[in-house]
Amino acid sequence: MVCGKNCFTMWMNRKTDRIFLKTLNYVLNVLKFSPSTNVRTQSTRKPGPPRLSWRLLFFGTDQFAVESLKLLNLCRNSNEGIVEKLEVVTLPGDLPVKRFAQQNQLALHNWPPHIVEGQFDVGVVVSFGRLLHRGLIDKFPFGILNVHPSLLPRWRGPAPVFHTVMHGDTVTGVTVIQILPNKFDVGPILNQEIHQVPKNCTAEDLGAALATKGAHLLLNTLMKLPEKIANKREQELKGVTFAPKINTSMSWINWEEQTCDQIACLCRAIGSRIPLRTVWMGKTIKLLDFVGKCYTSDERNPGSVYYDKDSNTLAVCCKDGWVAFRTVLLNKRLTAADFYNGYLNQTVKKNTSSKPAEGQFVSKKGRTEELQTNTWRGQKKQ
Repeated sequence: MVCGKNCFTMWMNRKTDRIFLKTLNYVLNVLKFSPSTNVRTQSTRKPGPPRLSWRLLFFGTDQFAVESLKLLNLCRNSNEGIVEKLEVVTLPGDLPVKRFAQQNQLALHNWPPHIVEGQFDVGVVVSFGRLLHRGLIDKFPFGILNVHPSLLPRWRGPAPVFHTVMHGDTVTGVTVIQILPNKFDVGPILNQEIHQVPKNCTAEDLGAALATKGAHLLLNTLMKLPEKIANKREQELKGVTFAPKINTSMSWINWEEQTCDQIACLCRAIGSRIPLRTVWMGKTIKLLDFVGKCYTSDERNPGSVYYDKDSNTLAVCCKDGWVAFRTVLLNKRLTAADFYNGYLNQTVKKNTSSKPAEGQFVSKKGRTEELQTNTWRGQKKQ
């Protein structure tokens, strides 16, 4: 009986030693990255006991989110000890995040998730598109993190990458923030990294680069999470811009107001998803296979179009020069030569001074006002 009691006491001592060593290693690991030993937590919630590795619940949908989930899953399967547990929340449908979770045997939760307090340490949101309420956030002792592909507060909203390219930004980045209840993209900043936008970069190329950078910035944040929370900073009130979802209204070219560079940026931003549009003889025409700026000494009215035989393109006059396209879609797909022979040449022959709009691409009326209204509505949501 005495032997049994002594054995139990020795077992308890060894268990206590293991807990002490785990906590000590965690503290030493944090202090290794911290500029000061005075690490404090400014969270309104009381964090649970320190952990060497995190129990994570991941919220995501698209391919951008998969990059972060993929890196977290690699950490879960490694000996680095950063991720102890990883489960996934996604939305209905055949989504990239759901496919990745199923292929890698990660537990899946439907939205909204029904989780018990104490199951997870921290949540991670990447490209999820749903507001999170306080009751859910409070289930995570260290809150819920969000990876956002811009230098917040610039380009808050669902389409920051597209607007970065559309507006010709030369510098962007990724930001990790803490989620605030029932709000998008306004939480305090925990980590941020700058990214130079390559010249002539498309939204797809930039999104892929930022997805990779965002995944590594998330991992860096998790490695130093107590320190990052202690040193979080609120977003500035100045410099806030909104990035609404891309839609067809953005694809209409205004030849009188847009420059060659602006049209090029618009094409690189949305052209692969939504073709650029204009009006030809009262009909919508889609402009495909954008070539870029072309050089001519001709001075004509914005919207004027001619066929350049040498390059086999349609050249269109805009605010400060000419841009060219190889293909158009009008009832069916037409090469520049097809459009010239079947439509443009015939129209020019019939053209008289009383019909100056014929032989020209015409800007859709009300497009500018529509875009301004959409942007204003998006700002009001914030």
